[in-house]
Amino acid sequence: MVTSELLNKKYRRAYVEISNICNLKCSFCPEVERAQQVMDAATFKRIAADIAPLVDEVCLHLMGEPLGHPELADIITACTEYKLPVNLTTNGMLITGHRRDLLLSPIVRQVNISVHSFEANFPTRDIEPYLQRVLSFARLAAELRPELYINLRLWDQKQGENVAESNALIRSTLEREFGVDLSVGAIDVRRRKQVRLAGRLSAHFDSRFIWPAMNLPHRSKHGFCHGLGSHFGVHADGRVVPCCLDKEAVINLGNALKTPISEILKSQRAVNLREGFDRGELVEDLCQRCPFISRFDRQARRLRAQSGASVGRPKV
Repeated sequence: MVTSELLNKKYRRAYVEISNICNLKCSFCPEVERAQQVMDAATFKRIAADIAPLVDEVCLHLMGEPLGHPELADIITACTEYKLPVNLTTNGMLITGHRRDLLLSPIVRQVNISVHSFEANFPTRDIEPYLQRVLSFARLAAELRPELYINLRLWDQKQGENVAESNALIRSTLEREFGVDLSVGAIDVRRRKQVRLAGRLSAHFDSRFIWPAMNLPHRSKHGFCHGLGSHFGVHADGRVVPCCLDKEAVINLGNALKTPISEILKSQRAVNLREGFDRGELVEDLCQRCPFISRFDRQARRLRAQSGASVGRPKV
């Protein structure tokens, strides 16, 4: 039975993959096994109209590099038309010219730049020109769009360790530019992930993680995820997934090009998955093999205790 709460659910965001093609190949980012695909602007506009009443913002990303989309201007226009704030994640290589101007559009709420991606692809090249291009954009945004949130992501930390030495050049540049301490030992991602640099510009640190996949070992039937609680995803071919880490649409809830997303999110499979999370249980095989979900083990144990389940550490 579908509850009234689910019928009226307002999600924090929808991840809409406008392209699964990337201009870089990072070791910490898994390769897309699906056929390469770009969602055309007309299709995106249909999906934007569908999700606008359901979400607070749209993230133009699941896999792929959104700034490489040939119709990005039309996509931003569609978001403006449907009053759908944009949260965009990019590796920053294409923040130039008209693409930079699009990022300064009033409908864009947040830009996340994965600055760790440069060294991962070009370990012998001088990173300074790239960083200065990124910082030039940040300075322009501070002048023209001071309300725009910009996160400089350094998400290549090793689990259980402090700031990686691989970020030394990036950190030293940011320390010099903004007078902050980003030294090894100053940042512990287990306690503090974000350092404000200036205004709404921040450096954001996090550790690497393994993406869920069906060929990974079974981890546990107990756990919790924010999928279908705070967000859902739409692949470039229209398939709807519960989680932004389901990069191959293993948990295919339906296709947004054939069925309204509001109906897909009320399907029995979606209801079962979400109600399972609410009990601290994982009903889908992919979720049971997801290493990232371990970050929420404490919450899962609490939910299981509240629902009357036996309390204990999830079996590994």
